[in-house]
Amino acid sequence: MKIAFLADAVDLQYAGIHVYTREILKAIHKTDRKNEYVIVRPKAGGEFPRFQEIVIPINPKVPMHERWRQFLHFPLQLRKAGVDIVVEPCHFGPFNLPARIKRVTIIHDLTPLLMPEFHIRNSQIAHKVFLPRILRRAAHVITNSEYTRQDVIQTFPFTKEKSTAILLGKDKIFQPDARPEVLQKYGIGSNYILFTGTLEPRKNLPTLLKAFEQFHAKHDSDLHLVLVGKKGWRIESFIQQLETSPVKNKIILPGYVAQEHLPVLYSLARIFVYPSLYEGFGLPVLEAMACGTPVLTSRVSSLPEVGGDAALYFPPDSAEKLCNLLEKLDADEQLRIQMGKAGLERAARFSWEKAGRETVAVLESLSPY
Repeated sequence: MKIAFLADAVDLQYAGIHVYTREILKAIHKTDRKNEYVIVRPKAGGEFPRFQEIVIPINPKVPMHERWRQFLHFPLQLRKAGVDIVVEPCHFGPFNLPARIKRVTIIHDLTPLLMPEFHIRNSQIAHKVFLPRILRRAAHVITNSEYTRQDVIQTFPFTKEKSTAILLGKDKIFQPDARPEVLQKYGIGSNYILFTGTLEPRKNLPTLLKAFEQFHAKHDSDLHLVLVGKKGWRIESFIQQLETSPVKNKIILPGYVAQEHLPVLYSLARIFVYPSLYEGFGLPVLEAMACGTPVLTSRVSSLPEVGGDAALYFPPDSAEKLCNLLEKLDADEQLRIQMGKAGLERAARFSWEKAGRETVAVLESLSPY
């Protein structure tokens, strides 16, 4: 079988869909030698030498060129390549393919529809207009958690019999790594709470800030808060809150951190906190557990599916309850050690190789031969 992946995210993004696309391709490249693969992308890469590459550059000087790529160039090149299946990891297509080519759409979450306030208006409209048709035409829908699968089924009941949840994995670099010189590079001390992810409204950072302020109002502590990640959209009001916070001098924003340094930041953190309002999966929770760091996360969406019994949970709208958990963990070294061990055991259940094998199994189930 000849299978194509639309892999723009590998070259154009750095967040969750980039990680998913890169890692699932790496896993399939490593484990599947039976099928042929084609990667369609805007830049030549060569990191998957057994896979054919079709490079379709983006020309920002041409109006609407990105849409021309999706609706015209992609289907034209895919027809020429003679592919049997096309996989779209960004859940927005593929478009204009002949019936003989089967389509598989990956859904990471349905926030553009379920929580539109966290997306720009163009994204809201595009998902309302195109996603129902995309899912109807899909031969199969893969989601990154059972929670997301149930969201998809409730919103689009016709997907129930053609959807599969495949849990994500974690990169092997995410393991305990205690190199203090990495902390020095980013100006981070030895006693800190960590958050990683794009700084955006959905991550619910104001609740984390309030809990941190409440903690310091009660305790004379040198505990710092480190917020790792690029600034996303609609973050201006939160940045203003940081600037006027009474604990401003205890907050560090290193921005984007190179992936090879993230395991150290996770490993040396006293506590990892992930207060998100909604996640299709929640990779940072898994990465923190894989580094042996105790995890506090909100009890919403797929996060309990990832953290299991290894994490502690709080309502995302309660800074007070998060503060109580911070106090509890900060004061109890044995509990932190116990949770770190439980997290390592929990994280060992997730791997990209497993996700890759399960993905290939779904694709092969659609084989026309």
